[in-house]
Amino acid sequence: MSSAAIVREKVWDKLRAVARPDSRFGLNFAEVIPDFEGSDVAAAAFVATDLYRSARYAFVTPDNGLAGLRARMLEDGKTLVVSTYGIYRGFFLLEPARVPKGHELYAGWLDGLEYFGRPMSLAEIVGRGPFDFMATGASAVSLDGLRFGKGHGFFDLEWGMFTELGLAGEETEVVAFVHDVQVIEEPMTPGPTDISVDTIFTPTRTIPVTRGRRPSGVKWDLLSAAQIAATPPLRELQAMRQA
Repeated sequence: MSSAAIVREKVWDKLRAVARPDSRFGLNFAEVIPDFEGSDVAAAAFVATDLYRSARYAFVTPDNGLAGLRARMLEDGKTLVVSTYGIYRGFFLLEPARVPKGHELYAGWLDGLEYFGRPMSLAEIVGRGPFDFMATGASAVSLDGLRFGKGHGFFDLEWGMFTELGLAGEETEVVAFVHDVQVIEEPMTPGPTDISVDTIFTPTRTIPVTRGRRPSGVKWDLLSAAQIAATPPLRELQAMRQA
């Protein structure tokens, strides 16, 4: 078992006590990054930052613990791009003007995303320009900012696509939202696609990070033909590269 897998298993054992079960996957953390007790407090700490106040457009992962943040962004008039589960149906755009007042929290849930959002191609996302920030959940994150997901590499892929297209880069602030039990004290060794975040928000702490190395671009040699075939944005990016 890899070191990342060992870390996930240790964290998941602690996470069961504070996680909120998913409606589809329950507490199967290999399939879902769950909401957790105090996620609203972590989001509120971020909302109070200058980065959030000045932002108008951002990418937010579909993790359950970020539903409240997605709702707050809509309430505050901010536009966001959200990936579908597993990126299997690409990305959706959520615009405040398309969400009736009082429905922001529903729009922040995955089911609401389907109802209030609209599908967005990579070419359309490129047309809107770079993100003001990127927000993500995690299975675990180390104090030096190294983020570990469920083990499927979805956020790594999203980062790779966005950096390849100039939508994100070294200047892009990446913020992670986790419970305190998901923060790893010891430093970890990054893999070829692991992303380092800039700030970690938990229910009790805001942890600034001295960012380490960040990869850029899609690591095509690490992807299988089946994975590319199952991910529409990867197929679109391939076509864009060929063109």
